[in-house]
Amino acid sequence: MNKKKVIAPLILLLAVTVYFVLFYKDKKLRFIPENADAVILIDVKNLTRQYIFSLITHPSQWGSKTKGKTSASLKDSGIKIPDFLQIFHLKGGRASEWYSIIELKDPQKFTAFLKQQKFVSKGKNIFQKDHIFLSIEGENCIVGTSGSGLGLIDKQVFQTSFKSILNADQFIQNTAGSISFLAGQKIQNFSIELKDDEIEIKNNSNPEIVNAIVSKLQQENHFLEAELNADNIKNYTHFFGVNKGDSLQINHVKVTADLEQVNDTIITYGYDDNFNEIETKAYQKIIQPNYIIDFQSRVPEKTWVYFQTKKWINAQDQFTAIPFQPNNASRDTAGIVVRSTRKPIQQSPKLEKNYVFIRNSEMLFSSLSTLSKTEKRIISDIDYVFYGNEAQNYWVKVKAKNGKLPLILRW
Repeated sequence: MNKKKVIAPLILLLAVTVYFVLFYKDKKLRFIPENADAVILIDVKNLTRQYIFSLITHPSQWGSKTKGKTSASLKDSGIKIPDFLQIFHLKGGRASEWYSIIELKDPQKFTAFLKQQKFVSKGKNIFQKDHIFLSIEGENCIVGTSGSGLGLIDKQVFQTSFKSILNADQFIQNTAGSISFLAGQKIQNFSIELKDDEIEIKNNSNPEIVNAIVSKLQQENHFLEAELNADNIKNYTHFFGVNKGDSLQINHVKVTADLEQVNDTIITYGYDDNFNEIETKAYQKIIQPNYIIDFQSRVPEKTWVYFQTKKWINAQDQFTAIPFQPNNASRDTAGIVVRSTRKPIQQSPKLEKNYVFIRNSEMLFSSLSTLSKTEKRIISDIDYVFYGNEAQNYWVKVKAKNGKLPLILRW
């Protein structure tokens, strides 16, 4: 038999197989309820291609078994791996409440997998482990960071006779993922790009603005730097549940903070055998910030009264809206300034930009005792987190420390 006649069909078959395994995607989004106001899409096949390419170009990882075990456990758990992982937030829900729906190949095998992972049955096919909740509905499973929306999602997605099906092209264009905000028929999309040592979320491809701001901030060497205008303040106050952002009358805020390890005294009282009161002192090291917050206001007097009304400033002129004490709040013709009193610091120069810059710190890492080993490893690998805004352009960058491996092989 002519070898060319055999090889040509094999190459064609291999090409078709590679296309369907790594490139062809079902773009129908069937699991986003009508009252979702934010959607995160993860392009699973895009990430798979990135992972394979990174693995091929880093032979030192060819013998690594860690990721193989993780992948194998998921493959054997009874779930279907989707082309697009659909994660959504429900209108009116808390900022921390996010949900997703996964299809099941074998519900019984998946239930066994949950027991193996130490999920606890809460009855009615609902399972919980820490802050993760699952509800198995036939051959589908609703996953969420809260149990409050499970019933509503089941009703809207699985018990509705007619449901509009969205298309992935409405949200994502050739990136590893996207986050989109929905307001009626209007959709505002932000791409999520996974690079060798950073993750970027943005709606603008121009990196010069971000690089210029970050370069200046890194020269100051503070743990936290932030500068926001009135529109950004309104967005932040709304995100944290302060819905009357306009009442603050603040048109600009500038924050500078550093971390310091201090000795904290714990005083307890007990009684001896004769019922005499005994004072006992114990000492522990805690992490506290030193900071200065400058609120610029159009009408400082009204802002001061509003802070007092909300009990954010007490009778001792301490700003109590943040848990880091002691501090002192004072006002002048430009606004209100809050300074930590234990170790005052100088405010860094204003850049007249909108940004939040958080630099990683060993002191911050050491205080996160409740995290798992994996979470601690990931956080310790981060160099800084940056948020920036200019007009209608937004950026979020999570920059990792330089390493021998790209993030997709590290994390």
